[in-house]
Amino acid sequence: MKAMIFAAGLGTRLKPITDTLPKALVPVCGKPLIEHIARKLKASGVESAVVNVHHFADMIEEWVSAQDILSMEVSDERGQLLETGGGVLNAKPYLEGCGQFLIHNVDIISDLDIRWMASQTRRDAMATLLVSDRVTSRYLLFDPDTMRLKGWTNVVTGEVRSPYPDLDVTQCRRLAFSGIHIMSDTVFAALEDFVSREGLDPEHPRFPIMDFYLSACALYEIYGMEADGLHLVDVGKLDTFEIAEKENSGYTGGYLAAEPEKIISLEISEPLPDEK
Repeated sequence: MKAMIFAAGLGTRLKPITDTLPKALVPVCGKPLIEHIARKLKASGVESAVVNVHHFADMIEEWVSAQDILSMEVSDERGQLLETGGGVLNAKPYLEGCGQFLIHNVDIISDLDIRWMASQTRRDAMATLLVSDRVTSRYLLFDPDTMRLKGWTNVVTGEVRSPYPDLDVTQCRRLAFSGIHIMSDTVFAALEDFVSREGLDPEHPRFPIMDFYLSACALYEIYGMEADGLHLVDVGKLDTFEIAEKENSGYTGGYLAAEPEKIISLEISEPLPDEK
């Protein structure tokens, strides 16, 4: 299986650290975030990965060239940050024809068994989103019987987004997105249709992947998946980064999630970027 690491973001939630360093190279327990993810992917049987770059792109490219963890290529977004949806589409040359691929935010540390997730992904799924039952202000909405995506809600404002006009939110399972998902490479045609339908610039399409999911979930098989006992930390925020670094400061081996008991379990109360 191939993978894509989202590493192009500006890292605004980690300022002032990211004023001089890309988020992907912010060290946690002595190793840059991207190294933790790369080692996790390698241990999970991922053969190669593509990394999108924008903020301090040269620094990430230098790290990619120097590392020997796994085969890695760079999807260049120097000219314009394309957000997560546009980022996937821009990486099409590296991912098409692979069958399915994993997408992993560079700032998510977890003890997810990626092999397990891949084995549980439905054959008919265009996308499978790792979700969890945690407290946040924004949730994805799923059919309770099939776990097919139905929409999104902000529980603070009451806003609901869904292609189903008569959706009864109270009858849906309400779960939070983790920043990890598996896509079929059939997604590229659907993404291109979305770009055309939304009137976006086909040369530089900029859009969040969640906008695509919420538009396309009535047309394509997009599912949620829960992993029992999942420990997950969003290290892309200054407060959780500092706590994670402090609590794990005595641990220097490999990928943090290789030993679940070494992970500090933090309840994420704010939405991840793609929950918005």
